[in-house]
Amino acid sequence: MQFRQQALSKLQSPEEIDLPVRFARPQGRLVLFVTVMVMAAACFWAVTGSVSSTIDAPGILTHAQGSYVLQSPVAGQITGVYAKEGQALAADAPLLKVRTAQGDRTVRAIAAGRLTSLSATIGSVVATGANVASVERTGGADDPLMVMLYLPGDSVASVPAGASVDLTVQSVPAEQYGVLRGRVAAVGRAPQTQQQIAAFLGDAQLAEQFSQHGRPVGVLVKLDAAPGTKSGYRWSSADGPPFTVDSMTLATGTVHLADRRPIDWLLP
Repeated sequence: MQFRQQALSKLQSPEEIDLPVRFARPQGRLVLFVTVMVMAAACFWAVTGSVSSTIDAPGILTHAQGSYVLQSPVAGQITGVYAKEGQALAADAPLLKVRTAQGDRTVRAIAAGRLTSLSATIGSVVATGANVASVERTGGADDPLMVMLYLPGDSVASVPAGASVDLTVQSVPAEQYGVLRGRVAAVGRAPQTQQQIAAFLGDAQLAEQFSQHGRPVGVLVKLDAAPGTKSGYRWSSADGPPFTVDSMTLATGTVHLADRRPIDWLLP
């Protein structure tokens, strides 16, 4: 009880009322100063700085018109093959001769293009509607290559037309010749089914590969031309590879999106 009375008396005594009170130690003020400076710098960067982002997607070198699968209009035995893979075909060019009960029939190309695959051989028997070949549509020998990328449907909204794209081509060692340059020419309006992709590429296996993570959206990439290079296109290296690149070659594209300010992520 005596100690309590002494404590109350000390509190009521005004003898130390004029002593200064230390709110923070010098070390504490230094920490506070550094914290304020860091926050100010972060706010300045959030308003004036920019952050770049990319999207990676699988794709394939092709022509803008795509490909088609040629089916046999008749049933019978193949007795003649008039073309080989890689050959350019004119519209209505003869491709196969099929012996039917009504006589020999000729299977012809529907549209001009390059024969990319031929599954029919002499002596084999085909049924009506059987797939016998795939033909890539082309407008001629000078028809430029393009790249079709297949992006997830939830990511294409951020891909603008004209965005730069770096392409790693499967047949070209990137560590030696660099990457192929291009820009987004068009973005698909809706996700594609596996059947739609197969119809465009003329290859069901590729369609399955590009659809394994859901229905993708096609993004068409126009390659930057460079007549002085062997391939005819611009690469990250000076000259690119000393050979041409073929259509229907797999590639991986890195799409460079527009830079964004960090503060935009915080705003609704």
